[in-house]
Amino acid sequence: MRKLTYYIACSIDGFIGDPEGDATAMYAFVDEEFFGFLAAEYPETISTPGRRQMKIDDLPNKRFDTVVQGRASYELALKEGITSPYAHLRQYVASRTLGESPDPDVEIIADDLVGRVRALKAEDSELDIYLCGGADLAGQLVDEIDELVIKTYPIVQGSGMPMFASGFSITEFTLESTRTFGNGALVRNYSSKR
Repeated sequence: MRKLTYYIACSIDGFIGDPEGDATAMYAFVDEEFFGFLAAEYPETISTPGRRQMKIDDLPNKRFDTVVQGRASYELALKEGITSPYAHLRQYVASRTLGESPDPDVEIIADDLVGRVRALKAEDSELDIYLCGGADLAGQLVDEIDELVIKTYPIVQGSGMPMFASGFSITEFTLESTRTFGNGALVRNYSSKR
């Protein structure tokens, strides 16, 4: 069975963006060392336009072949005129309001999100599924998440968009690894205990 991995950036106090979801305050920490790590370990999590700009578009997918993202995350790309932000992956957008997909390579999941993700996890593939965010989507799929990869940047926001937007429940994960960087960022990998 394939894993669903919530790969996300956050502040020290657990916010993935400001109250509207803007995470640009974290971009300053993607320095040469950190970018080298991302390109080597998680190249497919960099958007197709970003990969082209950074001249790493030829890097093969290492961990994921599929991305699931929420409507709000997808709309950030649409505002830039990008209808297929992860053209190097199979792309799904969870949305009950978006309607028809603006791109033939992006499939909209309007109903039974959990069932669709379970079907994706059951597919025969050596690569996993990248859960791109955001908070509402992660909250809906918390019981399906097999792995967390949390990139924590050395800032405190005080408030903003949380990593998970859901009702209170405790879900346990096991810390598998931690990597620190010279700029104060760290990446933690957790696996689900279920």
